[in-house]
Amino acid sequence: MGIDSVSRVLSAQSATERARCIHEYEGIARAVSAGALQQFQRVSVSEALVLGLLNQGIRKYICVFGHGSTDIADVLASYQDAGVVQTYNVRHEIEAAHCATMLRWHYGETAAVITSIGPGALQALAGSLAASSNGIGVYHIYGDETTHDEGPNMQQIPRHEQAGFLSLVKTMGHGYQIHTPQAVFAALRRGAATVFNPVFAGPFYLLMPMNVQPTAIEECNLLEFPGRPEYPTLRVDDEQVFAQATQLVHGAQRITIKFGGGASGCGAEMVELADLIDAVIVGGAKMGGVVPYSHPRFMSVGGSKGTLCGNYAMNHADLAIVIGARAVCQWDCSGTAWKNARDVINFNSDTYDADHYNRSLLVTGDAAANLRRWIRYLRHNGFSQTAAESQWLRMNRDNKRQWEELKALRYRSPLLFDRTWGREVLTQPAAIRAILQFAGEHNAVCYFDAGDVQANGFQIAEDEVPGRTFSETGASYMGFAVSALLAAAAADRPEYTFALSGDGSFTMNPQILIDGVQHGVKGCVVILDNRAMAAITGLQYAQYGREHATRDTVVVDYAALAASVRGVNALTGGFSPQELLRALQQAYDYPGLSVIHLPVYQGPHEMGGLGAFGSWNVGNWCEQVQEEHHRLGL
Repeated sequence: MGIDSVSRVLSAQSATERARCIHEYEGIARAVSAGALQQFQRVSVSEALVLGLLNQGIRKYICVFGHGSTDIADVLASYQDAGVVQTYNVRHEIEAAHCATMLRWHYGETAAVITSIGPGALQALAGSLAASSNGIGVYHIYGDETTHDEGPNMQQIPRHEQAGFLSLVKTMGHGYQIHTPQAVFAALRRGAATVFNPVFAGPFYLLMPMNVQPTAIEECNLLEFPGRPEYPTLRVDDEQVFAQATQLVHGAQRITIKFGGGASGCGAEMVELADLIDAVIVGGAKMGGVVPYSHPRFMSVGGSKGTLCGNYAMNHADLAIVIGARAVCQWDCSGTAWKNARDVINFNSDTYDADHYNRSLLVTGDAAANLRRWIRYLRHNGFSQTAAESQWLRMNRDNKRQWEELKALRYRSPLLFDRTWGREVLTQPAAIRAILQFAGEHNAVCYFDAGDVQANGFQIAEDEVPGRTFSETGASYMGFAVSALLAAAAADRPEYTFALSGDGSFTMNPQILIDGVQHGVKGCVVILDNRAMAAITGLQYAQYGREHATRDTVVVDYAALAASVRGVNALTGGFSPQELLRALQQAYDYPGLSVIHLPVYQGPHEMGGLGAFGSWNVGNWCEQVQEEHHRLGL
């Protein structure tokens, strides 16, 4: 039978029939191998896209459909009816982007975001900043202007230029406009290389012109779709690199290991290394539990919003060992945290990030593999763990005890009089600690929204294992936590989650009230309400001695607002730790979405927050911080 005959026979098959075969045989290749599907099919570009993503293991779509994506929606309807994919319709494109980001970050499930053309795509693009900043792989699929250029399409970028939105998305990451139907295969291959990149993944933007979506690929080869790539682990094979690293250790007295997001799987290796070379360990803001908080060598978080003990360890180190970090401004106090470091050993898969500091020994490739290689080298050359506590470790442990006492003082004074509320209310440190303790006792997870909630949260968290707290510090996107809560509805194995959000962050993305009920989220939003942008207010006072335009005067009854959505369990957190704990228990016992409204303190009292112990290149601090950065010359 010739190819033309095959086409005529197969053209009668529908997307629904193909979807049923794929579901029955659990994949495209198996269905073709069994003879249930012919290898060459007549399919639309929209269906080819769904088939290609399916071949990479992507079965979940977070969607805000519009006139720019109706054809894709129709294909997804057939595949969802067959049990192959699942779509989650939401009410805001930024919410969709954040949900898909957290689904990958927390649960390891890769999803695709689908929007229409124009404003919807722009909002999803803005939301993708969180995935881009944190190295999270997600597909973004946007409707795009038609390719025949018959005239401006409604909602396209209003410029007489070709591929305007493609140029725009390329400022955020990698993208591909499927201008020609058969280009879908190349687009998916490039997408896989971005979304599943083992060095630094990110969002990939597939632009789907509205007239191309329903176009038929007459002889679509179902076995041509690229699968999910499997990348080999890359490591250093040159033993001289580890000899040089060991020589630097021999010449140092005060060693600090500081890790970032690329070290998420290196906890055991970092602890073993620290024991061998008498180093202390400092974490980044988003990476709780990678090293157990209780470990005697772990000095908590360092950076612009870091802890007293974390910044001491960085400031006084004469050798810095950096693992899996981009060294963004708050991570190392805008380049001023390593005040005494003579050298840096930098473990990183990305060559640019590995060479971030001067006087660096670069150890490129997979951090865990290279750490294990160096540990073997150290042991072979006489390094072993010692039971004696060195002066360096003793000084750092003394500072960590001071940090614990600083926190304990605030926990012992959980209430302060607040002028906005006209009465005593809980402080953020006391409230966040209570929520974290409750979550820990119930094996629940906490997401922190941007702002003061986040800054206090990652300083208070004392995670012993990873994956219990998430702080989106890459972009510090307001409203991320409440939108990300929707991931619990899409995950295969969801965990009960508390999204801790300020009132400002919550009002930027309140769609979770509706979508959480629609899709069956079992979790809780805790709104810590101080009617202010507390983090910025504090920064304004620290820099300029006054505040401006960071407070609200409008009274919002958030409990009543939540209660207006049928299915939401609306609660008030009260004005004491005991009342808050009762509300947390009521939320946890509820088989759906709960919202707790909690008034919290905002003001100058030192017990109202945890303070900051690092520098930052912002506002009128810039000149001094930049001078220090260049003085250090690192």
